[in-house]
Amino acid sequence: MSQFLPVERDGVRDVVAVEEPLEIRIDGAPLAVTMRTPGEDEELALGFLYGEGLIDGPRRAGPSKDLAANIVEVEGPLLRDPGARRFYTTSSCGVCGKGAMEEVAVHCAPLPDGPTLPRDLLADLPERLRQPTFERTGGLHATGLFDAEGRLLVVREDVGRHNAMDKVIGRALLDGLLPLHDNLLCVSGRQSFELVQKAAVAGAPFLVGVGAPSSLAVALARDRGMTLSGFARRGRVNVYTGAERVARAVAAASG
Repeated sequence: MSQFLPVERDGVRDVVAVEEPLEIRIDGAPLAVTMRTPGEDEELALGFLYGEGLIDGPRRAGPSKDLAANIVEVEGPLLRDPGARRFYTTSSCGVCGKGAMEEVAVHCAPLPDGPTLPRDLLADLPERLRQPTFERTGGLHATGLFDAEGRLLVVREDVGRHNAMDKVIGRALLDGLLPLHDNLLCVSGRQSFELVQKAAVAGAPFLVGVGAPSSLAVALARDRGMTLSGFARRGRVNVYTGAERVARAVAAASG
């Protein structure tokens, strides 16, 4: 299915990013609904479930025979009973403050040391983040997974920044790359609490963004021992937490 749709605006042909609902089912039972850009739906479902602490490894996942384009079926059972909770995933995590931080701590340990990297590599990651559908529509977020040398391993685009992250983590789960202790994650926008949560559960010691982090994102990154960087653009980057992983000599040279 295409990720963009032709439209007319101001009397000319244009394209916009596609946004449609996706229902995630476990053994036929509905669990979550998210608004997403179609494509890599199995990765999205698995990444979402992993980030919620509901699975700890690959599962069989695929389109449902019922309205196949908008329902993905995942093989159970889950690691824990979500109880009466039903997820409608949005750009907000649905919880806040101390309770949210404690919930994340249940699902992930503090991060290991990880590699030490030059500041200019962190600053350059957005330039290496390929976003072909964004270039056509201007309407998608992206998440990229990089190795410690700055090589792009996986990139996914979606109307939801959290979906793009889930798709990357789902792909990494299927490829046996988790936990991401020697890798970097880069996002095309701001860093919210939810994105830091997902990166932490996946074991990523670095999260870099083009935009700014929120206060709770900084607090969670500090609590989990993550290197959180923002405003990565034009050769510069701000390091908010975990500066011990950023090579001092290069950091001093770049101001």
